[in-house]
Amino acid sequence: MFPALQLPPANLKVTKQAESFWVWCVVRKKNLLLTPEEWVRQHVIHYLLDHKHIGAGKLVSEMPLSINNQTRRADLVILDDHGNGKLIVECKATTIPIDEKTFLQTSNYVQKTGAQYFWMTNGLQHVIMDCREGKFIQDLPENL
Repeated sequence: MFPALQLPPANLKVTKQAESFWVWCVVRKKNLLLTPEEWVRQHVIHYLLDHKHIGAGKLVSEMPLSINNQTRRADLVILDDHGNGKLIVECKATTIPIDEKTFLQTSNYVQKTGAQYFWMTNGLQHVIMDCREGKFIQDLPENL
């Protein structure tokens, strides 16, 4: 159905209605159409919850941001204890490369939120950056 990812397996609740597949989002608390991008986003959510032990209350999916008088939506934002963005996650379908266009999109979200980290992923390729240090890092920090 959907490709294996370079993320741990996730216990997704997938249902089929007519010709479409739907997935239960534990963050948004509703069924979402299971698109290739949603497949990646849901695996990332479960990775953050199950392996990085981020509390669900600190995760915001599809967070609206106003950029240049246009509403954009950050795929995932991890909030700090004060409700400010700490990590921005930009998810793409496995067929979409992580490239300069993705980097620019994500950096706009970082500027708007002041997040310290960003993670761009298509489920196969992962790029993580510490924005305050201005360097790419191999893994997410433990103090999220």
